[in-house]
Amino acid sequence: MNRNLLIGAVLSSIVVLAALVSFVWTPFDYTAMNIPDKLQSPNAVHWFGTDHFGRDIFSMIMVGARTSIAVALVAVGIGMALGIPLGLAAAARKGSWVDEVIMRGNDLVFAFPSLVIAILITAVFGAGAVNAIIAIGIFNIPVFARITRGGALSLWEREFIMAARVAGKSASRISFEHILPNVMNLLIVQGTIQFSLGILAEAGLSYIGLGAQPPTPSWGRMLADAQTMVSLAPHLALVPGIAIVLTVLGLNLMGDGLRDHLDPRLRVART
Repeated sequence: MNRNLLIGAVLSSIVVLAALVSFVWTPFDYTAMNIPDKLQSPNAVHWFGTDHFGRDIFSMIMVGARTSIAVALVAVGIGMALGIPLGLAAAARKGSWVDEVIMRGNDLVFAFPSLVIAILITAVFGAGAVNAIIAIGIFNIPVFARITRGGALSLWEREFIMAARVAGKSASRISFEHILPNVMNLLIVQGTIQFSLGILAEAGLSYIGLGAQPPTPSWGRMLADAQTMVSLAPHLALVPGIAIVLTVLGLNLMGDGLRDHLDPRLRVART
């Protein structure tokens, strides 16, 4: 197996496992405050230490993984569900007004980073995980639309597509029956990349108070809470920071490995 794929899968599996286990068990109640035990360094009882309220950081990291994965997964799902059909439609009608409207709409969304979109959404509907999902999901739509369109355009002139057109199949049927399966490898790889970016975006939004709200733990908000106590208790910032780095690293390595595995040309070029 590809080394990057193996390392990425292991790191990602650990995070996913921690998130799943947090539904049924955590070492301590992540909402329980115990002031006498506040700011403890990592020890045999509290593996990652405690925060300024005496809450167990390991328990908060486990639940924070659940929050990050849920937000990123749903946001990527929104981007794929809307972006892929738009990309297929644009490629099937290349040069038409449909193609122009879709691509110029993509350019308009790209002009506003996900953080700006999140600020606009939360200004109207208020801060929260749902609004963070919507903001990140909207930003993912043009990403998948462009990837799908680019991959589909190279296929529309292929012989098997011409044969399908001669057989009387409609453009939409060709897009979903013949084009989509042949660009799925690109979409899977891009999905892992966008998933890692979604983790970062969720952490960033939570850091400035626009993501998941208390008492739900979030890695980004844990970093924000720790910034005034770094010199006193550096583990408060190190633990969630390392969790974010390892999660994003694992997903990026897995995406790189999947790209090599799904594209034989890249695999041959690297050997």
